[in-house]
Amino acid sequence: MSSSRRPVDYRVDPFDLRLYTVVLELGTITAAAKTVGLSLAAASARLKALEDLVGAKLLERSKTGATPTRAGRALAQHAGEVLAGLEALHVEMARFASGLRGTVRLMSNTAALSEALPQRLGRFLEQHAEIDIELQELPSDAVLDALRRGVGDVGIVADHVDTGGLIARPWLDDRLVALLPRGAAMGAARSMPFAALLERPFVGLSADSGLSRFLLQQARRSGRMPQHRVRVASFDAVAQIVACGVGVAVMPLSAAARWRGAQVRIVALQDAWARRKLMICTSGQAAGRPAIQALVDALVEP
Repeated sequence: MSSSRRPVDYRVDPFDLRLYTVVLELGTITAAAKTVGLSLAAASARLKALEDLVGAKLLERSKTGATPTRAGRALAQHAGEVLAGLEALHVEMARFASGLRGTVRLMSNTAALSEALPQRLGRFLEQHAEIDIELQELPSDAVLDALRRGVGDVGIVADHVDTGGLIARPWLDDRLVALLPRGAAMGAARSMPFAALLERPFVGLSADSGLSRFLLQQARRSGRMPQHRVRVASFDAVAQIVACGVGVAVMPLSAAARWRGAQVRIVALQDAWARRKLMICTSGQAAGRPAIQALVDALVEP
């Protein structure tokens, strides 16, 4: 079935819409031409071309000025909506272009993700409604690899890895400690090597967590593998199970300290890798983006 509907022509120039609305505001083509920076002849030609394009007469011209026809009044309504939409589009795109809008890809090791980041990220997201965070947990070496390959923007790692080629900023102290059941038959020592813990069953985070992967690497160096009784989703869950006497665990001191006084004992680890500092890292290219810099600045605030 054929249709007599006029095909839509999307070639209307926004400048011509602006010129037309100014004519209606000021009442004369002469005044409108001066306002938009055109000669009277050029403005008249553009308005005539606009009428030809939409297929209707838009203005009644007289010696006293120009008034809209019925079609002209309809166009005025749509022109206002189109111009307002274009203005909003330019504002929105300008924010993207300046880096003040978009998504920042943040990659973090387990300790920072579980302990230091949540409150700081919440504060940042509240203050920057135009920026979203894509958050991923990875071991420190995988975080640095992602930054170097350009698939991450900001990384938080422990300082035992090589940050060469990246911009690295010291952030927070992050001590790993052993968490033992209060009645564990492992002596009353205030410190012990990680290898000694491998003689006991473990309670840990998921095997995919950054901390679990890191501890597995350290265990392999001692020639032994940890035997996990159970893996759970959070440090608090780990501590509750350790308190029941099921096994031992390794976690950041900040997490273990929440359970001081419960049925657990915190013991320092003698291994050098257990005393570390968290670093905030970016690549040289990413550091120039305002949204990324805003996140880094927010993270280092006290």
